[in-house]
Amino acid sequence: MVGNLNLNDAIQNGNISVGIIGLGYVGLPTAIGFLDAGFNVWGVDVSQRVVDTILQGKNPTGDPEIDDIIPDPNTKKWNITTDTSIAVENCEILIVTVPTPVTSDLKPDLKYVISAGDNIFKTIEPNSGKIVVLESTVYPGVTAQSWLPLIEKYGLKEGVDVNIAYCPERFNPGDEANGVRKVARVIGSLNPKIGDTLVKIYSKLTSGRVDYVGKIEVAEAAKVIENVQRDINIALVNELARIFPALNIDIEDVLNAAATKWNFHRYTPGVGVGGHCIPVDPYYMIQRAEQVGVPAELITAARAVNRTMPIHVFSVLKDILYKNNVSANDANILFLGWSYKAEVGDHRETPAEHLALALTDADIKVSVWDPHLENDVYPNNVDVITDINAAKDFDLVVLVTGHSICINLDWESLLKNMRKPLVYDGRRVLDITKLEDMGWDVYAVGKP
Repeated sequence: MVGNLNLNDAIQNGNISVGIIGLGYVGLPTAIGFLDAGFNVWGVDVSQRVVDTILQGKNPTGDPEIDDIIPDPNTKKWNITTDTSIAVENCEILIVTVPTPVTSDLKPDLKYVISAGDNIFKTIEPNSGKIVVLESTVYPGVTAQSWLPLIEKYGLKEGVDVNIAYCPERFNPGDEANGVRKVARVIGSLNPKIGDTLVKIYSKLTSGRVDYVGKIEVAEAAKVIENVQRDINIALVNELARIFPALNIDIEDVLNAAATKWNFHRYTPGVGVGGHCIPVDPYYMIQRAEQVGVPAELITAARAVNRTMPIHVFSVLKDILYKNNVSANDANILFLGWSYKAEVGDHRETPAEHLALALTDADIKVSVWDPHLENDVYPNNVDVITDINAAKDFDLVVLVTGHSICINLDWESLLKNMRKPLVYDGRRVLDITKLEDMGWDVYAVGKP
């Protein structure tokens, strides 16, 4: 072990061990990134399946960017376990990258953050000066509120026995340009010296800038509003996608025209927002605002627009079927894509699930084709298509996810197997003119 006084020298020499608690979509690439940066890495996950998969040199996540970079289990400095105590014993720095979902009533669910902290702090020895960093997305105040009571519970003193900090993850699955080794980071800490130390550590991890921003709450707030801002921007364009068709205007024509102005930021409408960040993080900010008695009206309104977008699309699809003389109880719809994001096998918070539920509740049959996902991740109300070339007798095709394999499939062959030549572009990524020339009757989100 490296003493706290010599920690900066150890960082410079690469003689330091980092523990990553939680090896999911964020934690695993973070662990690999630290390994590539020359650190000794101890990766911890409570799932034996995840640990076993990684120890087989395989990728347990749905991010294809990680497929070819899983280290060989015999790689020097690469240690994977389900035992947090081993990582605590062997590491100077412990980084927590566990999920922070919301409950069924849309309240922040912090049980994973608290559980990870409990497992860490109960193992820390007095005067060890361990640094424990939370990377999971939370609202301002969570790190201290969740972890300081645990530190006290185990008879430790923050700043002496252990030091806590916050460095929000900014990893974007499927986005090589903004991976763990390239993205900028910010760090908040109760102790500026610990903040400076973490700047040195994370500067070894990423080529992007790393800034100490002061107290923990600043870094926490920065992370949550990054995704709140995106949610608001997407909500605006989704709301316009509802308004403009009623005015007989295609939103894409409007966006293309507006984008000629130098400071217009272009977003594209869709069937809904998914993933582990944008549909979740705003509720953390809403909760914190509620706690201090300040209404988060804009954030709440934006979240409502994006959350109800699948229901809007459901209404549009029903109208399309009705106009084309297809009765609901006889309708057969094919979804192209199920994951929340193009080229990523991640179905968390996918809007496809809400859209499919609305359709099947209306007695409309839904089938799905998504080569990025395993067959066991789908709900029971949908049928899974494993061979798109065998798909036939559908009345309507809905492009739900903009996977390149979905966009570039053999549309002429699919058309021959359709009962009705109907297609709905839920992401505005299809070549509408080309499809219409083939004989498809094309509809799209935001299109009259």
